[in-house]
Amino acid sequence: MNLTDLPLTFSGSVEEQHLDSLGHMNVMWYTHFYDLATWRFYETIGFGKEYHLSGYGSFALESHSHFYSELRKGDHFSIFTRILARRDKVFHLMHFMQRDKDQALSATLEALGIHIDMETRKSAPMPSDVATNWDKVIAQHKALDWEAPISGSLKP
Repeated sequence: MNLTDLPLTFSGSVEEQHLDSLGHMNVMWYTHFYDLATWRFYETIGFGKEYHLSGYGSFALESHSHFYSELRKGDHFSIFTRILARRDKVFHLMHFMQRDKDQALSATLEALGIHIDMETRKSAPMPSDVATNWDKVIAQHKALDWEAPISGSLKP
């Protein structure tokens, strides 16, 4: 699995404030950094903050985290994002957090999101231009020579 085939959507380092009582990064910070990566990815496909202020948006539906190798104070990490699939209203993505010093996979987040009409606060199909942007990325990611290690627990 070559993560550098995917877009780099966030990089950072573990600071003292990110640690829990066990001396590694607390789970809440994984969620925080994945959220930052999500928004950076959104910006690359015209689905970012400006789009979310245009009357449409997205909500998180469900997610599954898997932790492989710990991150400790001073560790630098990178997050890469892969879009797995979408339907008219629902999209399925996966973030991969990699420890930079040895390229070890630290954690993954698999998530489902839903496209929203912000006026009604209900799900709505993506406009065709937005859907096209998603579909282009999905096609690129499907062409990779490795399968994403999906949990099987999410049903997009």
